[in-house]
Amino acid sequence: MTTSSLSSSFDSSIAPERTDGARPFDLCHPALALRAVLLVQGALALAALATAAGWNDALALLGVTLVAGLIGTLLWLGSVCALQRWLVQRRPGVRATLLTLLGSVVALAGWLPVAWMALVALGGPRLLAVPLVGAALAALAAAWLEARARSQRPADATARLAELQARIRPHFLFNALNTALALVRVDPARAEGVIEDLAELFRGVLADDNTAVSLTEEIELARKYLAIEQIRFGQRLSLEWDLDPAAGAARVPPLVLQPLVENAVRHGIEPSTAGGTIRVRTQARLGQAVVRIDNTVPPSPSQPGHGMALANVRERLRLLHDVAAQFDAKRDGSRFRVQIVVPL
Repeated sequence: MTTSSLSSSFDSSIAPERTDGARPFDLCHPALALRAVLLVQGALALAALATAAGWNDALALLGVTLVAGLIGTLLWLGSVCALQRWLVQRRPGVRATLLTLLGSVVALAGWLPVAWMALVALGGPRLLAVPLVGAALAALAAAWLEARARSQRPADATARLAELQARIRPHFLFNALNTALALVRVDPARAEGVIEDLAELFRGVLADDNTAVSLTEEIELARKYLAIEQIRFGQRLSLEWDLDPAAGAARVPPLVLQPLVENAVRHGIEPSTAGGTIRVRTQARLGQAVVRIDNTVPPSPSQPGHGMALANVRERLRLLHDVAAQFDAKRDGSRFRVQIVVPL
């Protein structure tokens, strides 16, 4: 099993971390690309309306401008995404200059189909204005990306710190070792299984080679954890698994499920003399992977926690998937439910 702590980049397989400490941007993310498209289209629409002579001219110019702008923006986004591995190795000033020049080139390329169809003449002042506007918008987008990457640093550092604090707590280690010791004489095979599961858990905790893992790996890690707890609680802990193999390919932050199932044990099973049930369900749906974890809640709930684990999971999902990820946690009657939605 391979897991890791969250690194300072969004995805090291796409944007490797620079050795000079600068944090690369990630324009290959669909949510960021959509924002860039909306930013450019909004700016071009305002420019077209401001320069039009009348409403008829405004509508005609607006349509042509938006079509040409969309072509140029998509060309710019595709080129930047394709060159991202190379761009993140450049210094910020050099990178900004290259992105600005690329903006002027793709702006002209976006207007060529429009001029070829004779919808508008590409000559005179317009031949100069189009690349200048493209360069200005590209510079604006590049500055926004750099500023966004810098603003993420404090949140990223906080999430990494919370991740370290939310890792398998010492009391669980002591409980697991005590469980293994109690089984050594009466059931050596089960004691060996507990120790093997514990070793796998800590191998996952200490690994450090990826910024994201598959949902299948995270489910397996949660299984190891709950297998140990089930030996400790016996019949008090009932587990229900409903797993969709198609959802297993989704990428999630490492150790994102373990704190959630640990919360379910601590606040749902441990304080209840009658025990309870923890259900884990995954489902592939419309290009998304949905993970649901719910547990029974005793009539007299345990001492409420600080919500650190839930806040940590929410923040790490946001850092990895931006607005494409969803996280929801709430009490629903006699059960506490957590739902995670990430893209497939």
